[in-house]
Amino acid sequence: MNVAPIRVLVVDDHTLFRRGLTALLSRDARVVVVGDAADAGEAQRRAQELQPDVILLDNHLPGVHGVDAVVALQEAVPHARILMLTVSEDEADLMAALRNGAAGYLLKTTEGDALIGAIERAVKGESVIAPEMTSKMVAAYLGATPSVAAPPVLSPVLAALSSREREILRSIARGASNKEIGRELGIAETTVKVHVQNLLRKMHVSTRVHAAVIATEMGLF
Repeated sequence: MNVAPIRVLVVDDHTLFRRGLTALLSRDARVVVVGDAADAGEAQRRAQELQPDVILLDNHLPGVHGVDAVVALQEAVPHARILMLTVSEDEADLMAALRNGAAGYLLKTTEGDALIGAIERAVKGESVIAPEMTSKMVAAYLGATPSVAAPPVLSPVLAALSSREREILRSIARGASNKEIGRELGIAETTVKVHVQNLLRKMHVSTRVHAAVIATEMGLF
């Protein structure tokens, strides 16, 4: 059975980078680049026209930063998964992107195979944050925590999760896939999927990324 390739829209203000990335992605039958755009306005128009499955979005765009364009792009194509692909390693950009609804945050140093894998994971609903950025996000919150403090009281949202669900949520925030989580915890991948679905429902969120951000902000880590 043939599986339709993942439709990708590339958004970056550098023509050579767009061409190079398009050429790189075009070598793999799992994806097809359906178009590109050089700024946020053009990206929104092209997204509505082409209806991509995934939008690779640079942050440094003329006029409007990529992280600020996420909301409008989601409104243009609600089903699309938006992945930041940028040189910015600023945790503030990361958090802004995730709060605005981005499905992940990748760096332009990401290798081709890893990028294809990230696109596939995003389409499946998984979080795809560059390992360097995941550690920065967690470290930023840990650094803001007083060295001597009373044990934190979990919010009602996190308190509703079982200990296993909180354990899985920590792994999700590190960027681990269901398969990796299952291997770490010694449980089946299908069992991990059930736990993930349950914790998303309990937290009233639709994506793994949003769940990880909420958990970090509420002091689970």
